[in-house]
Amino acid sequence: MTHPFDLTGRKALVTGGNTGLGQGIAVALAEAGADVAVAGRSSAADTGRMVEAAGRRFAEIKADFSDPSCVERVVEETVSALGGIDILVNNAGIIRRNDALDFTESDWDDVMTVNIKSVFFLSQAAAKRMVAAGRGRIINIASMLSFQGGIRVASYTSSKSGVAGLTKLLANEWASKGINVNAIAPGYFATNNTEALRADESRNAEILGRIPAGRWGDPKDLGGAAVFLASDASAYVHGTTLAVDGGWLAR
Repeated sequence: MTHPFDLTGRKALVTGGNTGLGQGIAVALAEAGADVAVAGRSSAADTGRMVEAAGRRFAEIKADFSDPSCVERVVEETVSALGGIDILVNNAGIIRRNDALDFTESDWDDVMTVNIKSVFFLSQAAAKRMVAAGRGRIINIASMLSFQGGIRVASYTSSKSGVAGLTKLLANEWASKGINVNAIAPGYFATNNTEALRADESRNAEILGRIPAGRWGDPKDLGGAAVFLASDASAYVHGTTLAVDGGWLAR
């Protein structure tokens, strides 16, 4: 019997998979049996080595999601390189920090374009292929700020709240077409996006003091959740946002 978490033969596209959370997810999918394409601006050579070390095929696709017109090409190149697209992980994202009184239109637009506009249109492009195949998995990367307000990150909070809502909308429309759309909301993870927080002794101590697990998350901690939502084990899971947060929301 095939194990319900087995991804052998599946083809996955992970955006922003060169480092951090995206890399952790890409490697976990490969270790579960999926071939993986990674799309983003920066070199994903390290991710490629880890995917291939797991015995899976790897493809790197250059893309800048600040221009959503690239999404059709990204999907086409994934299909060309891997032979299909069964799993999409919308992980690419950016953040801008400033007081709300001083937040600029540019910092608002830049974040919203990458974090929500590109997520929708890439999901749309992938779903057209998935509908034709009769199945698919889309996993959006949300945030603790999909549930909370945060401070000094107006566009990021808005975009990640939008990701949670978009996840439900797409699940409502596409569940009957064989596509599972869900999201993962990482807690506080040690990545480039949180470097400033970890460098601030006061904020670092405040954050750690609230996490029941007592530590920042490691990108590898997202692997199990991603494999679950990408696999047949989650066949009846639609429209949920799964917190992987060390207990942050339970505090």
